[in-house]
Amino acid sequence: MNEILIGNKKIGENHPPFIIAEMSGNHNKSLERALQIVEAAAKSGAHAFKIQTYLPDTMTLNIRKNEFIVNPANQLWKGKSLYELYEEAYTPWEWHEPIFKRCKELGMIPFSTPFDETSIEFLETLEVPCYKIASFENIDLPLLKKVASKGKPIIISTGMATISEISDMVETIRGAGCKEIILLKCTSSYPATPEHSNIRTIPYLKDLFQCQVGLSDHTLDNGVAVASVALGSTVIEKHFTLDRSDGGVDAAFSLEPDEFANLVTETNSAWKSLGSIFIGPTDEEKKSMQFRRSIYISEQINAGEALTKENIKIIRPGYGLAPKYLELILGKKVNRAIEKGTALCWDMLMEGDSEE
Repeated sequence: MNEILIGNKKIGENHPPFIIAEMSGNHNKSLERALQIVEAAAKSGAHAFKIQTYLPDTMTLNIRKNEFIVNPANQLWKGKSLYELYEEAYTPWEWHEPIFKRCKELGMIPFSTPFDETSIEFLETLEVPCYKIASFENIDLPLLKKVASKGKPIIISTGMATISEISDMVETIRGAGCKEIILLKCTSSYPATPEHSNIRTIPYLKDLFQCQVGLSDHTLDNGVAVASVALGSTVIEKHFTLDRSDGGVDAAFSLEPDEFANLVTETNSAWKSLGSIFIGPTDEEKKSMQFRRSIYISEQINAGEALTKENIKIIRPGYGLAPKYLELILGKKVNRAIEKGTALCWDMLMEGDSEE
C-alpha cells in the first residue's frame, strides 16, 4: 500500500507503527489535567494525540428514559443517560487550541474525531492534518462524505460494522475524493478482551479494501497491539490516562504512561523484527559460526595419509567441511601434512579425491 503522510510522519509498512494516544474524557473536566495528559503522552513516545470534538446536544437528546439510558450490562457507564455521559466526557471546544498547541510544541501530531458537520468546520479552523471516525459513527455516511470532502487522510474504526457496512464507508469516502484511508480493526466493548479481538481480520481487510489497516485497541495490556503489527498494522490507537485510579469515563481501559511507553517500544520492536524474507546466516549470525560443528583434524596427519575416524572429528567450531561429508571423505588421502586443530577443506585432499 502507498504510504500516507500525516503531519511530518510517514505511515506505511516501511515505517514504524504510528502510535496514537487517545485522551477522550480522561481529562475529568480539567484543562490543566488535559495538558498534563498531553505532556505525559509525549514523554511516553506517542506520535499523535487525539481528542474528540462534540457537544452533548450534537450527540443525543437530553432524555432520561428507555433507550436513552446506558445499557445496564455496561459496567462502566450504567445508570447514566447518554446525555449525562457525553456531558461528562466532552472536551470543551475552547480547550482544543491550547491542547493542539502543546502537542505541537512537544512534537506530537494533534487531531480529533468529529461527530457532526459543525465539529468538522470547527476543526478545519484549527488546520487538523487528518480525521478519525469513531466506530459508532462509521455508518453515518453523510458525516463520512463531509469529512472526505476536506481532502485529508481519514482513519476509521470498524467496530460493529459488517463487511457490507465497511464497503459502504470505503466507497463513500473514496467517492467523495479521499483516497488516503486507514481502517482500524476495533472491538467496541470497554474493555475488550484478547479473545474477542480477532486480529486475523487485519490482513483480510487490507487485501479486501486495498488500504492500510491498523488497530483501535481497548484491551488492558499490549499483547494484542504487538501481535497486530505482525499482521500488518501500521497504526495503533490506545486510550491514555495519567492514572487509572483517578477515575474518568474511559480510565478503566486506558493505559498509564509507563504502559504506553512500553507499547511504543514493543510495537517498534515487533515492526523491526518483521524484516524481509531471508534464508541463510545474517551478518550478525556469522559471528556465531564458531558454535557450529564441522570436520577438523583431530591428530597430526602426514602427506599421503588417509583420513580415518581416529584423525578427524566433528567438533565445534564450524569453519571446516560440513558434517554431512564425513562418510564421503573417510579413506581419502591428504596432499600435505596437517596439524591437529586444522579445519578440513577440500583443497587438502589429493587430486581426484576432492569434491567440488
